[in-house]
Order: sequence, then C-alpha cells, then structure tokens
Amino acid sequence: MSYRLWKKSLIILFYIFTFSAIAEETEDNTYAMNNDRLDTLIRRLDKKPDVRDGIWELKIGNHAVTVITDENSDRMRIVIPITETAELSEKKLYRIMQANFDSALDARYAIAKEILWSAFIHPLSTLTDEEFLNGLGQAVNLVDTYGSTYSSGAETFVGGDSNNLNEKELIKDLLKQGKAI
Repeated sequence: MSYRLWKKSLIILFYIFTFSAIAEETEDNTYAMNNDRLDTLIRRLDKKPDVRDGIWELKIGNHAVTVITDENSDRMRIVIPITETAELSEKKLYRIMQANFDSALDARYAIAKEILWSAFIHPLSTLTDEEFLNGLGQAVNLVDTYGSTYSSGAETFVGGDSNNLNEKELIKDLLKQGKAI
C-alpha cells in the first residue's frame, strides 16, 4: 500500500470514528437526543402520552403540551396554546414582545393559526435532558404567567422592561421528575 493511499485511508477512518462518536455521544458524555430518548424522558413526566410519529401530546398540570420533532431536520418544538389572537389587545401584544426580549428567555410567545402559543424550539440532536426539561418548564410558565408577569421562570435578562420575577419551582420539579436517563 502506498503512503498516499495509507494516509487517505487513515483520514477516512478518522472521520468515520469521529462522526459516529458525535452521533452517539456528546462532549460531556451524554448521549445525543433522538425520538426514542425523548419518548423515554416524556414518559417519566406523563405515563400515557398520546404518541404519533414524532409527536407527543402530554399533560403537565392542567396544560395540554405538544412536543414535535423532525429527526431529518434536527428540530424539536414544544408548544402550548394560550388564547385566541382575537383576544389580544394592542397593549397585551406590546407586553408579549417586551417579555420575549427579557423575561421569556428560552421559551417564546408566538402566533400561528390565530392562536397565541408558548413555544420552546431547539435542535434535537444537541438537546440534553436538562435543556428539554428546563425548556418545558419555561414554556408552561409562560402560559401560567400570561396576563401577569409574562415570565418563563428563569432569570430575567437585564436591560429590558420586565421586573425580576421568577417562577422557578415548576422547572425544579420537572428536572427532579425527569432525571437523566
């Protein structure tokens, strides 16, 4: 075998091992998120979610939560309906945009199909258990605090218009229930 061919083979093997390791394990020795792992995590929170291909409907408290994934596009989305857009005044829309700047943080208020939603969106493969649970807690908190503090329960970003109000208890509870699998 020539040196050039040997070197090329070595480089190809390096890439194969590197990319297969990335697909299975992340730098901090946790495994990359996929639908199977997400399903296990969701079932720790709701024993009987309604599951279809890449879609989970579950209950967190009184909230109907939908988790949607697309493994091909490497995306995950948590959405929770809040109210119909016809119910939104200009003042509330303005306050929602303020919250998206400083107190919603990783979750966001969003409008689609004439509904105001709480949404958390993240790449699927790099999502950790803790990020999913934290994002879920933030999304639920946005629903619960709509009309009052408009807070995700995480820290408030300094420099915005919202007060430093926190709703961290739900996030702590979800993290405890969904311990790393």
